[in-house]
Amino acid sequence: MFEGSIVALITPFKKGEVDYETLGRLIDFHIDNGTDAVLVCGTTGESPVLTFEEHDKVVEFAVKHAAGRIRIIAGTGANATHEAVHLTAHAKEVGADAALLVVPYYNKPTQEGLYKHFSTVAEEVDIPIILYNIPSRTGVEISVDTVYRLASQYPNIIGSKESTPNMDRISTLIKKLGKEFTILSGDDSLTLPMMALGAKGVVSVAANIMPAEIKKLVDLLLKGDLRKAQEIHYYLYDLFKVLFLETNPIPVKTACWILGMCEKEFRLPLCEMKQENEEKLREILKRYNLPTVN
Repeated sequence: MFEGSIVALITPFKKGEVDYETLGRLIDFHIDNGTDAVLVCGTTGESPVLTFEEHDKVVEFAVKHAAGRIRIIAGTGANATHEAVHLTAHAKEVGADAALLVVPYYNKPTQEGLYKHFSTVAEEVDIPIILYNIPSRTGVEISVDTVYRLASQYPNIIGSKESTPNMDRISTLIKKLGKEFTILSGDDSLTLPMMALGAKGVVSVAANIMPAEIKKLVDLLLKGDLRKAQEIHYYLYDLFKVLFLETNPIPVKTACWILGMCEKEFRLPLCEMKQENEEKLREILKRYNLPTVN
């Protein structure tokens, strides 16, 4: 089962190329801080601007560098089913522990199209699959009934990352699919309410810079210690919000650069933060006494 604190890892760039040396250091950082799993090539990892070759290489590098010390989840979603099959098959081939597949974006498929998309991948690649529902990015939501249909027919579809403020949806998913199906929060600020309903963890942006604190929050919630978890939630709440001051992953990668963890380099159409927003980010980081370098 995939649960706990899963970091949605940034992809560091240097002079236009993937910075593998820094990527290795970031994976080690999460191992040292107790993160439960690393997601590479997700939205936070700027997967839409990676070439297929880079995507495959990042996943392979992460698996080899982790060397079994931490589980690696590969983001392998695409808006074309044949591309999702290719990426997922490669992730299995190189030894990834699971694949995260986002709902196909821009196409706005019907629920039947979504079913056929995910069922095709699940049939062709025998790897644990976590669905990724994020309608604000994809333009369409996978329905609870479609999730249930998929999970009922394909044992390797084991969970869903949910980036939605709709807690009734979370309640319905858990009630309909049961506790064996893993729900993960896709938004740091929703981790507490979602886990209070029965979600098993978070795919976290904030864990890129404060992994030990996110791990502690999730562990307390898994143990049912809501009072202490609330304290950490409110302590981290300003950080959760400032990391979405602009489009993710712009703020979190900027924060990592401020903390000396990577270069401040993006690929268009993503670009640097507005100066006034970067100043707001710096102000929040100072509150947590994080060691700023830049």
